[in-house]
Order: sequence, then structure tokens, then C-alpha cells
Amino acid sequence: MWAKLMETKNAYTAEMWKELLNAEALSVRVVPASGWASAADLEPHDIYVPWGKTHVAAEILRKI
Repeated sequence: MWAKLMETKNAYTAEMWKELLNAEALSVRVVPASGWASAADLEPHDIYVPWGKTHVAAEILRKI
């Protein structure tokens, strides 16, 4: 199960957050807000983390 962590403005910022969280050994799933796999890069994207790791993600974001 995945929990929504945040919404970003576009695919570029979503990938930046994904790389940061992956560097801290946290699995991340980036999904376009529309749900389409071939969504535009300028469309908002949602970042999901595993349901049991939301506290870890919140701690990483707090340290930034």
C-alpha cells in the first residue's frame, strides 16, 4: 500500500524529490495527477511512499 506524500508542480520537480528520497534508501513512486502513464511533463505529479514509511519520509523532509 502506498501513501501520498506530496504533490509537485511538474515531472522535473517530482524526479528531483524522487532522487533525494531514493538516496536516503526510501522507495518512491511518482504518478501523474491525471493517472495517465504518458502524461505531460508540465502536469502536476504526486509522490507516493510505502504506507509504513511515511514517518521516515517526514523526517527526511524535516531535515531539509
